[in-house]
Amino acid sequence: MHHDDLAPWQHGHGFGQDQKRAGERRTLVVVALTLVTMVVEIASGIVYGSLALLADGLHMGSHAVALGIAAFAYVYARRHAHDPRFSFGTGKVNALGGFTGAVLLAGFAAVMAVESLQRFFNPVVIAFDKAIAVAVIGLLVNGVCAWILGDGGGDDGGDREHSPSHGDVGHHHHHHHHGQDHNRRSAYFHVLADALTSLLAIVALLAAKYLGWQWMDPAMGIVGAVLVTRWACGLLRDSGGVLLDRQNPDLETAIRHSLEHGEERISDLHVWSIGPGLHAAIVALVSDQPRPAHYYRDKLRDEMPGLVHVTVQVERCTKMAD
Repeated sequence: MHHDDLAPWQHGHGFGQDQKRAGERRTLVVVALTLVTMVVEIASGIVYGSLALLADGLHMGSHAVALGIAAFAYVYARRHAHDPRFSFGTGKVNALGGFTGAVLLAGFAAVMAVESLQRFFNPVVIAFDKAIAVAVIGLLVNGVCAWILGDGGGDDGGDREHSPSHGDVGHHHHHHHHGQDHNRRSAYFHVLADALTSLLAIVALLAAKYLGWQWMDPAMGIVGAVLVTRWACGLLRDSGGVLLDRQNPDLETAIRHSLEHGEERISDLHVWSIGPGLHAAIVALVSDQPRPAHYYRDKLRDEMPGLVHVTVQVERCTKMAD
C-alpha cells in the first residue's frame, strides 16, 4: 500500500471555471442596460399614457429574465467551480444556460409566429408614429447590446482561452462550436432577435404608412420568427450535444493520429466536452510492447491543451499465431 503523500498524483477539477469570463462581464452590462430601458419605457408609458411604450417595456422585461438566466449561469459556475460534488467541474453549467436560453428563444419565435398569423386575419389599427418611435428605441438599445455581446465588445480571450479549435489539437480543424461559450451565444441571440424584430418592424411600419401595405407588418413578423427559430435550433443542437456528451469526431481523430503508431492501437475511446473549449478523454490502448500509461497521457496533454482530464488504460497483447 502507498503511504506517501498523494498530492503529486492528484489535481483539481476547477479547470479555470473559477475565473470571471468575458461573457459574464458583458452579459451583466447588457442585463443592466435592458433593465434601465425597461424601467424608463414602462414609466414613460404610464406618465404619457402610451400603450406602445408600456408594451415594449414589458417585452424588454421578458428578455431581461432570459438574460438574467445567462448571468446566473456564469456566477453559479464560477462560485461552485471547486465544489467536489461536480465530478468534472461546472463547465457544463454554461451549456445548460445556453440550452435554457435556446428553449426560451424558440418560445419567443413561436409567439411571434402566432401573433403575426393572427394579424393576417384580424388586422388592427396601428398608431404608426408611436410604433415607429418605439421600434427605433428597441433597435438602438438591442443593437448596442448585441455589439457588447458580440465580437465588437472587446477582448474575447476570456471565453476561448482553452479552445482546441485554435491550434491546440495538432493541425486538425475543429468545429467552432466545440470551443464556444453557449451561454453567451444564448444571450447574444436574444438581443439579436429583439434587434431584428425592431428592424423588421420599422421596415413594415414605413411600408404600411407610406405605401398602404398593411400586410407587411405580419409578413415581417413571420420572417423574423423563421430566422429566430433557426438560431434557436442551432443553439439547442450545440448546447444539447455538450449536455449529452456528444463525441467530437475531429478531436477523436486527432487522438488516434497521436497515439496509434506501429503496433499500438486504440481499442476504446471516449471524448466529451466538460466546458467551453475543455474536453475529457478516456483511452484504452493495446500494444505488444506498451509504454507506461503516463507516457500516453502526457503526450496528449502536451499536444492538446484543451484535453484537461485524460485517463489512459494500457493492455499488453501477444501476437496470435496464424
